[in-house]
Amino acid sequence: MWSIFGGSKAEPAAEVSSIFIYPIKSCRGISVSEAPITSTGFRWDRQWLVINSKGRAYTQRVEPKLALVEVQLPNAAFNGDWEPTNTSYLVLRAPGMSELKVSMKSTGKVIDGVSMWEWSGSALDEGAEASEWFSNYLGKTSRLVRFIEGSETRAVDPEYACGYRTMFSDLFPFMLLSQGSLNALNELLKEPLPVNRFRPNILVDGCEPYAEDLWTEIKINGLIFYGVKLCSRCKVPTINQENGIAGNEPTEMLMKVRSDKVLRSNCKQGGKVYFGQNLVCKESLTQGKSKVIKVGDPVYVLKKVSSAAEAAA
Repeated sequence: MWSIFGGSKAEPAAEVSSIFIYPIKSCRGISVSEAPITSTGFRWDRQWLVINSKGRAYTQRVEPKLALVEVQLPNAAFNGDWEPTNTSYLVLRAPGMSELKVSMKSTGKVIDGVSMWEWSGSALDEGAEASEWFSNYLGKTSRLVRFIEGSETRAVDPEYACGYRTMFSDLFPFMLLSQGSLNALNELLKEPLPVNRFRPNILVDGCEPYAEDLWTEIKINGLIFYGVKLCSRCKVPTINQENGIAGNEPTEMLMKVRSDKVLRSNCKQGGKVYFGQNLVCKESLTQGKSKVIKVGDPVYVLKKVSSAAEAAA
């Protein structure tokens, strides 16, 4: 384990170049200039979920049309102390659909039997209009639900990060990717891919390709983030986010250059490919002063491992 504890003269390893929030799981993200950090990740990130008639989560893996659903929040929603009013809405748009407004005030009924991956519990039903909208769009019975922060808890896998929580993100509160890694991958592909294929929360620039693999502790705007697990990729990066059509890339190329066989040959093999680093934020465990990161913030590496084979995965 390598570490530095930089003072005022420490050189940043990278800079935050973009921040993305995904209010509804598997729907389009929102690029923001700054984002508040809560106990479960960025505020509003994956707080809503589309479910089927049995209460199970829909994702782009099985419903790639979700990639075309645009989500808009009030601009003020990303101010740290902002609270929704009766006229605050989540505004949804999709091809062939009329605009849908969903109140950001929690007024719906609680429904049980909602499940996503390892988690099951209760959620707030966003009502008949939202249900009809998604049912018509997807062509099958659907409902839009919201995570109930006050009464529900979804813990991060304690094998990787004990005590942390998230809402409807896949596994961890944050996913970080570097522009250098994306550039390096695109140099190998016949057709370069945009960053939206990989759905990071934090995009950084200025570091070497795949430098983030090695980061186990970083500091951004005075906040400590732990790199807890290399991000193993599913089929979602193969789905074109502009038309919802899946292809073979980047998975085929990642299998050649970013598989566990290539990166972690001395470890147990699972046929996985890795791209990006999952994070938790130390300060998310404590209440108190507003916590926020911004585009342009320097990224300081406090601890890192020497190779991807040493990283948790």
